[in-house]
Amino acid sequence: MARKPHVVILGAGYGGMMTANQLQKKLGTDRANITLVNKHDYHYQTTWLHEPAAGTLHHDNARVEIRKVLNPGKVNIVKDTVEQVKTEEKQVVLKNGEDLSYDYLVIAVGSIAETFGVEGVYEHSYHKWTLDGARELKDKIEFQFAKHRNQENPEEEDLTFVVAGAGFTGIEFIGELTERVPELCEQYDVPREKVRMYVIEAAPTALPGFDPELVEYAMNLLEHRGVEFKINKPISEVQEGKVILKDGEEISANTVIWATGVRGNPIIEDAGIEANRGRVKVEPDLRAPGLEDVFVIGDCSLIINEETERPYPPTAQIAMQQGTKAGENITNLIMGGATTNFQPEILGTLASLGGKEAMGTVKSRKMYGRSALFMKHMSDNRYLMKLGGLSLMLTKGRNPL
Repeated sequence: MARKPHVVILGAGYGGMMTANQLQKKLGTDRANITLVNKHDYHYQTTWLHEPAAGTLHHDNARVEIRKVLNPGKVNIVKDTVEQVKTEEKQVVLKNGEDLSYDYLVIAVGSIAETFGVEGVYEHSYHKWTLDGARELKDKIEFQFAKHRNQENPEEEDLTFVVAGAGFTGIEFIGELTERVPELCEQYDVPREKVRMYVIEAAPTALPGFDPELVEYAMNLLEHRGVEFKINKPISEVQEGKVILKDGEEISANTVIWATGVRGNPIIEDAGIEANRGRVKVEPDLRAPGLEDVFVIGDCSLIINEETERPYPPTAQIAMQQGTKAGENITNLIMGGATTNFQPEILGTLASLGGKEAMGTVKSRKMYGRSALFMKHMSDNRYLMKLGGLSLMLTKGRNPL
């Protein structure tokens, strides 16, 4: 009997989960052995992390147990950390378990913070957009309010919060924080005027790539809630208790949140795969250049939008679509067929702004306020439905109203 090919998927983010889901449907155990490696036994909703980070959503609501979505009888789920990928030997080195040999590999290991060369980011800011990172940031915010009440001479920087980056992540987080601050002020008996919130952006505009009307809407709303924007102001250094801008201005703050963008996981470059900022410019069928058995998806992949001649941003909807396509292509190869090219379908881009507010576009139509939030929550539910069916959507889904 011929040996069944071994498909190894690294990472249980949006891309990895959709790949595994597709393969268990198309191949099962009859035609291939499928292994998913992830450092946790759960998948978490990266696009929801700004909420548990600010404390407006319990972190358990943002995670899904992998075994409740994938069938352990069809997918071997390995809880471990990937240390190295050896493409020549077709092996994956794990931290705690035995090395894995593969016939087909899907790299979907996510990203790390991009510092753009700014010193002190890793040492003095909250930069890990993971479930554990969100919990740590929430605890830090609450600690700052509790600490303020217990000091005879409280420092202004104790209740100063700086968000570096006015992109998607930074804006969604500060929106949630503006919703949480009044509640924390009441809980800890802190006057609202003691809290200061800054968003600092190096680019000439907040939310680069968004329609200017939508950007203005978001900024006006957040400024009304007490956020101070510093646009076109690059940061030169993050020190303990302060942020230093390139123009020499210093902002004292004991809580700095880094949200300036991401670069691909270092595993990519360590594997010797050609990459730019840890992201691989993949072939049209999502394979790594020169490697017919390695697919790279999600934050680790780079796809050029031919209309704009710029890379597509690393979003959840693209990662999900890539996961489905990678699963289809691997199935085709195992069944003796050929791969097909990946073409992103951008259904819309929606950013929440805290409370009942959001804004964005759905199929080029601009949306604001509750209607935008409704569509965003419907999009979240659509993903859960695709991933785990009606039962997952009913247990983990968002109330769109």
